[in-house]
Amino acid sequence: MTDEKILASVKKALESSPARKFKESVEIAFNLKDIDLSIPKNRVDMEIRLPKGRGKVLKVAIFGSSELAEKAKKSADTIFKPEDIEELAKDKKRLRRVANDHGFFIAEAGLMPIIGKNLGVVLGPRGKMPKPIPPGADPASIITSMRETVRIRSKDRMTFHAVVGTREMKPEDLAENIETIVSRLEKHFEKGRQNIRSAFVKTSMGPAVRLQL
Repeated sequence: MTDEKILASVKKALESSPARKFKESVEIAFNLKDIDLSIPKNRVDMEIRLPKGRGKVLKVAIFGSSELAEKAKKSADTIFKPEDIEELAKDKKRLRRVANDHGFFIAEAGLMPIIGKNLGVVLGPRGKMPKPIPPGADPASIITSMRETVRIRSKDRMTFHAVVGTREMKPEDLAENIETIVSRLEKHFEKGRQNIRSAFVKTSMGPAVRLQL
């Protein structure tokens, strides 16, 4: 059952933001309290599959051999062969563009060391190091899951945000996505919801509306 307080906040945020000429994202921002983020284990760094999806298609790239590339050609947006890795590393401008254009990366497990060595300097800080694919795994199902996934990272900041969908989605679906994220955060923090000082929902260009958690 949808949390009525969260749903009311989502509806208010949508109603408070005029329609735009582009597809606006809907975001949630968290402010934490009583937690020491200088300790790495306390930081937030998680991938969460949203039950109602992201509301728009997220581009996914794959690093793999010809066999893996063949399996992924109908589902991946971009395919890089092993020999492309060093070429990407030589062209940092292109590599940054590739990193910014794709939401997630996956890779054949055996390629992870060379990817880390050559591309980690750009992909790492963006939180986009590839997810390794076990031998024999179906890349299509992994890619489908990733398209519905958000990655949340607090680093050492007490305030951070996450995309929960787009304003074209139903308020009930956005509220369910928010509940999923809040639930995961509660399980992560030692004091659960007590470690969340406040949370706000907003469209990318609209005013922030406080959530009653």
